[in-house]
Amino acid sequence: MDQLSLFDAKEFYEFPKDLIEYQEDFLSRAEADMLKDQLLHTVPWEQRTQKMYDKMVLTPRLTAWYGERNKSYNPEENSLPTDSWIPELLLLKERIEKEFGYRFNGVLLNLYRDNNDSVDKESRYGKRPVIASISLGQTRNFDFRKMDHHQSKYSLPLPHDSLLIMKGDMQEHWEPWYC
Repeated sequence: MDQLSLFDAKEFYEFPKDLIEYQEDFLSRAEADMLKDQLLHTVPWEQRTQKMYDKMVLTPRLTAWYGERNKSYNPEENSLPTDSWIPELLLLKERIEKEFGYRFNGVLLNLYRDNNDSVDKESRYGKRPVIASISLGQTRNFDFRKMDHHQSKYSLPLPHDSLLIMKGDMQEHWEPWYC
């Protein structure tokens, strides 16, 4: 596997192409600002519970799920209430699908309120899911490590307007990691 190159971020990142695709400035600054503002003020944000280590815990962030109304999103026994696509999210979905050639049936929005909120190991959404992640707001590091006794660790800053696509065995063999 190639080493991540975190230098000269404006030019390129070298990632294992079978795991990650990254595009900084995927949205224009104006598009990103407008989308962030709209989502902050119109989304019905909730803090959900999920099973972790055989007990129910609160997720360390606020979330909302959008997708196809008649589609079941039932990852590992966690039933997710689904709101119908809003035009802005549907346009973004279609844009990513057209540009990268993947198909998506839903979007999980995550709101990190402050530095105490974080991502956690999500339930699996099928075998080898493709997950596209748009970052809006403050730059946050996406820290992840391979589940190989944590020999491989990476940190990728995700600025406002960037796109990260996780695919292949990323969800199966890698996990979020915090220093």
